[in-house]
Amino acid sequence: MLSIERKGPVVVATISRPPANALNDELVDRLEAVVEQVSDDQAVSVLHLRTDQKIFCGGADLGFMQTCFSTPEGPNVMLELVRRLQRLFDRMEDSPVISIAEIGGAALGGGFELALACDVRVAAVEAKLGLPEVRLGLIPGAGGTQRLARLCGHGVAKRLILGAEVVDGAQAERLGMVQWSQPRQQLAEWTRDLAARLGSMSRAALAAAKSCIAAQGHATHDGYAEEITQTRSLYYNADTRQKISEFLNRSAS
Repeated sequence: MLSIERKGPVVVATISRPPANALNDELVDRLEAVVEQVSDDQAVSVLHLRTDQKIFCGGADLGFMQTCFSTPEGPNVMLELVRRLQRLFDRMEDSPVISIAEIGGAALGGGFELALACDVRVAAVEAKLGLPEVRLGLIPGAGGTQRLARLCGHGVAKRLILGAEVVDGAQAERLGMVQWSQPRQQLAEWTRDLAARLGSMSRAALAAAKSCIAAQGHATHDGYAEEITQTRSLYYNADTRQKISEFLNRSAS
């Protein structure tokens, strides 16, 4: 599900939960553990997050969603996962280690929120990226509304979130969603070289620079609270539940 390889000051974490690398409690457990591990290890300065699957991360687990929306308490269970993701992504941002997302395939919904929590994002030109939750009557509630607006500005955030727009890696670079895009065949080697270059630098200097940049503007907890409030309301919204049911039925067929 999450394999770890150490390359000097670089830790490579490879997600492998086919077919879509969907986020569930177990994968979140593994991600939390590796983030804590590298943050506490003074010899590690870079966390390189990647996948060996065609999809970088497809967001929430559809089976988990289907189970949750079939029970009265299901929305509360899903909200707890959203809160866990908020905390995980905050921890990634606050970590002294520089995190790199190598996005070789689709990064949608919670999967793109995971990438947004990384310091550096490199996408395949062919990859698909976006926060299309409004198609299901939901919002990107694990920090997506906050991070995308902070990263790209309100205009781009509204274009992508309100319009449920999915873009390729090249367009994502132009919009500021990722720092670089590369042809898929070159992505792995290019990102490995980037990780090695960052890893060759002073851990203390990298951490200090990251901290100073973050001080310029940080996702507010008021914004997170608003995401939870609105997400809770949408989980109980009849139109949302119908859209999700139709989507899950299409996915199962």
